[in-house]
Amino acid sequence: MRLDKFLKVSRIIKRRTVANDVCTAGRVTVNGREAKPSVKLKVGDVVSIMFGNGKVTFKVLMLADTVKKDDASAMYEILEDDM
Repeated sequence: MRLDKFLKVSRIIKRRTVANDVCTAGRVTVNGREAKPSVKLKVGDVVSIMFGNGKVTFKVLMLADTVKKDDASAMYEILEDDM
């Protein structure tokens, strides 16, 4: 699954275009490497996102094209939250 789509489906970022912009700006890393929006995620990947002065790091637990709002948080596990 593409990184920008995962961020939208998991509801970490509300809109896919915003997720795309964040990735393009170089604020997202996957497994320690800067990631473009088209990076293919796999279960077990560790993703970090820089938001202003904060940073969120999470591990991908599940990939799904669609998911209900209540089940979206089951797609990832927060490892570090410096917000």
